[in-house]
Amino acid sequence: MREIWMGTLAETPLGEIWVANSDAGLVAVDLWGDRERFVRLVARLTGTQPLMAAERVTAVTTQLDEYFRQQRQEFDLPLDWSVMTPFQEAALRAVAAVGYGRVSTYAQIAQRIGKPKAVRAVGRANGSNPMPIIIPCHRILGSDGKLHGYGAPGGLETKAWLLRLEGYETGF
Repeated sequence: MREIWMGTLAETPLGEIWVANSDAGLVAVDLWGDRERFVRLVARLTGTQPLMAAERVTAVTTQLDEYFRQQRQEFDLPLDWSVMTPFQEAALRAVAAVGYGRVSTYAQIAQRIGKPKAVRAVGRANGSNPMPIIIPCHRILGSDGKLHGYGAPGGLETKAWLLRLEGYETGF
């Protein structure tokens, strides 16, 4: 059984953020600030109970802190794609390619992965993104150019805040 380590970035503009790593890379990021909820998420994704080991997740917490301080525009972290289905991985790799301060749409992501009719499936993959912010699901808009859905505390207000942090004006 592989080991999964977790830790927290306690003070961010969004509150406490939990993160978890495996030997292969980042497994999960959780914006809810609830340790028990996060442990259940990681166990569901990996089949393993994470161990508290802040020193094993320092790269993640440091880079997130730099992002919130507007000192980082790109994350340089290995990701453990094994926690995703093949379709979710394809969709989220395309989402990960959307640059800082830029946006795309669910339809454009579906086109990029060669599944132009899979717009709703891309939306579901984005909505179940286990690594928000690192995989920037907040940068994906509806085909109408508006904000649609964000599964973190604050919902669309949080999505709009993240986009404004990156210099993108949402009108929200």
